[in-house]
Amino acid sequence: MIKVKIFCQPDGRITGFDVSGHSGTAAAGEDIVCAGVSSLTDTAFLGITEYLHREVSYDAASGKLRMELKDSPDEQTESILQTMLLGLSAIAEAYPKAVRILK
Repeated sequence: MIKVKIFCQPDGRITGFDVSGHSGTAAAGEDIVCAGVSSLTDTAFLGITEYLHREVSYDAASGKLRMELKDSPDEQTESILQTMLLGLSAIAEAYPKAVRILK
C-alpha cells in the first residue's frame, strides 16, 4: 500500500508531504497506480523547487519521497500542493486498497 502523509499548519495550509510504499497492483515498471502517485508528487516537488525556487528539505529514495517547505506556505505553494492532493485523492478513491492519505 502507498501511504501519503500530508503535513498541514493549523489553518489547513499544506507544508509538505511524505509518500512511501508500493501499491502492489502490478509488477514494478507496469504499475499505473505507483506511476500516477509518483508523477503527482514529483511534479509538485519540481514545481516548488524549480519553478517557484522555494527552499525545501527533502529525502528521496526508491519508493519514497518526503518534502517540507522551509518557509511558510504561500498562495503559489498552496496551489501546487492542493492540486497534488486533489490528484492523489482521486487515485485513492479509485484504488482504495492501494493508496491511503493521512492528514
